[in-house]
Amino acid sequence: MTAPLIDPFARAITYLRVSVTDRCDFRCVYCMAENMTFLPKKELLTLEELDRMCSAFVGLGVKKLRITGGEPLVRRDIMTFFRAMSRHLDSGALEELTLTTNGSQLERFAADLAAAGVRRINISLDTLDEEKFARVTRWGRLPQVLRGLDAAQAAGLAVKLNAVALKDFNEDELFTLTEFCHDRGIDLTWIEVMPMGDLGNEDRIGQYWSLTDLRAQLAQRYTLAELSDRTGGPARYVRLEETGQRIGFITPLSHNFCESCNRVRMTCTGELYMCLGQEDRADLRPALRNFPQDDAPLEQAIRAAIGAKPRGHDFDYSRQRADGQVSRHMSHTGG
Repeated sequence: MTAPLIDPFARAITYLRVSVTDRCDFRCVYCMAENMTFLPKKELLTLEELDRMCSAFVGLGVKKLRITGGEPLVRRDIMTFFRAMSRHLDSGALEELTLTTNGSQLERFAADLAAAGVRRINISLDTLDEEKFARVTRWGRLPQVLRGLDAAQAAGLAVKLNAVALKDFNEDELFTLTEFCHDRGIDLTWIEVMPMGDLGNEDRIGQYWSLTDLRAQLAQRYTLAELSDRTGGPARYVRLEETGQRIGFITPLSHNFCESCNRVRMTCTGELYMCLGQEDRADLRPALRNFPQDDAPLEQAIRAAIGAKPRGHDFDYSRQRADGQVSRHMSHTGG
């Protein structure tokens, strides 16, 4: 069972994104419905089960572990899990332990995360306008997030901002966000909005701001130099020659990046999604719970799931409709 995880298209799977909760203290319009129905807590994997599941993946060659949600830091006693995962960093089996967060709880937890071996984090932040922030997150409080960002940097964590590009919402903040990140010495990555979840009143086509257009606007003010940098994810980076800062682009719609996909996503209930943009999944819970003293069935189930990983997603807005839409919300799979 020591062979690496290789999918049917010869891609090595070395990156696991794990949702530890479907709950969040925000209700971002592109991620959740306003009135979400959350899973009963008894359906979630326990922290001990999450440990065992993630440890099995690390044993099979996963080198990067990203903790997501919902908002991962609202999970009760979550630092117990981070501290447990740090043993894989200490052994060298795991190269990076990180998380994506909305920043709301960082003021409380940044120092503890750094002590557990987390070295860099992603903070989701789409606007610096307090009224717009409240509107896009529905429940969010921008000053609380900015205090969390301050706490993260004070704790020595490298911070990257993730901003979802939303037409007629944050187009006018392209340069404001760029300058904000430069002033703080942090990276910025833009993400195209994806057709996920029950759209309800949210018009994905109307929200979609192509990063091709965003990049062209950026190039009107800055000289963009292509970089070969990779951080284990789908972002492609440029350096702004005038400032030296790094800007990333995640483009599932305008420039499909599936050919280099090295990741899978596990939900807080133990379902493994081999592709963010497909409905196929593998339930790893039976192998986990029916064999509490034997990891071999779990490892076999993981290998079987990787063997079913598709070539890529089918997201497409080119016909002015949300083709390839998947029914689950982003918060279910993990952001």
